[in-house]
Amino acid sequence: MSSYTEAAKQTARKQVESGHAGKPGPANISAAAERTGVWAKMIRHYEDIGLLPKVARTAAGYRIYRETDIHMLRFVRRSRDLGFTMKEIAILLGLWQNRRRASADVKKLAVRHIADLDTRIAEMQVMRGELSKLAACCHGDQRPDCPILEDLAG
Repeated sequence: MSSYTEAAKQTARKQVESGHAGKPGPANISAAAERTGVWAKMIRHYEDIGLLPKVARTAAGYRIYRETDIHMLRFVRRSRDLGFTMKEIAILLGLWQNRRRASADVKKLAVRHIADLDTRIAEMQVMRGELSKLAACCHGDQRPDCPILEDLAG
């Protein structure tokens, strides 16, 4: 192997380890976090719980994220943004990676999630209404009596 090829490999390895690898291409965990909007701590957590596969590592033990890993992290981030649970995201990842899947399976999961969101929204609207009534009853002055605390203690 030529010294030029070896030098190029060493330079590329240093870029990956320092996170300065060009986009797209291999990236360390900091660069992957920056490119996906997922905190490095969460990336490690997703790997630890098996949501994401373990990634390759350099000889020094640094994680190396390929474009497919980056794409998967973006998928997880978008799923989290839409409020899917980790269990649902694991199912969605499996469906996404299975090219023989039926879109009906994906839609069923999405529709079930929408129903769950609707239930949670309704519950939160009830909570908001109750809290608004309590806040309206509170004088909010220097007196110690407070209907909000009385209701909470009741």
